[in-house]
Amino acid sequence: MTRRVSDLGHSLVQKMSSEGGKEDCLGWAARDPSGFLSPYKFTRRAVGSEDVSIKITHCGVCYADVAWTRNVQGHSKYPLVPGHEIVGIVKQVGSSVQRFKVGDHVGVGTYVNSCRECEYCNDRLEVQCEKAVLTFDGIDADGTVTKGGYSSHIVVHERYCFRIPENYPMDLAAPLLCAGITVYTPMIRHKMNQPGKSLGVIGLGGLGHMAVKFGKAFGLKVTVLSTSISKKEEALSLLGADHFVISSDVEQMKAIAKSLDFIIDTAAGDHPFDPYMSLLKTGGILALVGFPSEVKFSPASLNLNMRTVTGSVTGGTKDTQEMIDLCAAQKIYPNIEVIPIDYANEALERLIKRDVKYRFVIDIENSLK
Repeated sequence: MTRRVSDLGHSLVQKMSSEGGKEDCLGWAARDPSGFLSPYKFTRRAVGSEDVSIKITHCGVCYADVAWTRNVQGHSKYPLVPGHEIVGIVKQVGSSVQRFKVGDHVGVGTYVNSCRECEYCNDRLEVQCEKAVLTFDGIDADGTVTKGGYSSHIVVHERYCFRIPENYPMDLAAPLLCAGITVYTPMIRHKMNQPGKSLGVIGLGGLGHMAVKFGKAFGLKVTVLSTSISKKEEALSLLGADHFVISSDVEQMKAIAKSLDFIIDTAAGDHPFDPYMSLLKTGGILALVGFPSEVKFSPASLNLNMRTVTGSVTGGTKDTQEMIDLCAAQKIYPNIEVIPIDYANEALERLIKRDVKYRFVIDIENSLK
């Protein structure tokens, strides 16, 4: 399940800064839209009364790391330290922290703060809060720009930290914090955890392979939809999907028309939607979690069979902790390739080419020095 590129065995050394309890931190950052990452020293904010300081052991590599380091959206703030699938060990807690103690295994996902007062925060859907602060390239509580998990440690309010059960491998936990929760959230929201229902998964990357794993854990009949025949063997044999369909094959698509209760569309590139909509049963739902440049389909695909198209991003703190606990209880593990930090630039290039099965995870603890 895990393929290690390097095991450098270096110890992680951190030194306390003399400035107001702040702590020096070593990371890898992009300095400009080339996205090229290189070592970067900076200072983390001091640990507040409700904060947790985490020694990072692993960080997953997400396509968001590509988009932000290369300023795809036009608002990246450099130097930019990416990474929002963070796992580590608590090394310090604030005086008011109740949920964690030194030595606990914890995770941090795509956001590190929110207003804590709006309806979404009250419902533990903090990711939907208008004032949610991204784990990197956001504005932190002290007014500085947040810096992500390609770094030696991070300071986060305890509300946005998640407990990783001791029996769950820390490198495998990292992809749960974005890839896992991104597909878990719409499945739970639309009650796709009921055995016997049928699930379609478009795309078999970091997100798609987790959707297959959750589908099988929930007792669903899972069909992988792909344009690439090369994905068939891994979908059926490695991931345990029930069916595999070449989505560009009109006859194969016709054969499963109106057979699926739910489709999770993880594809990032532009693609037609009407062929996939035709696979949904009456009242079926297509959940879009990727970001193509446009979504276009015939009204008839939606109206005639009471179908629904919905969108989703990651998830709130309640769902995220529940997902982590489920993965530990049922031994649901992502398929990963562990890499050292100095392989990060190559990993991002391979990610663009979809050359990974299925998630890179950086071994921060043993390679960042």
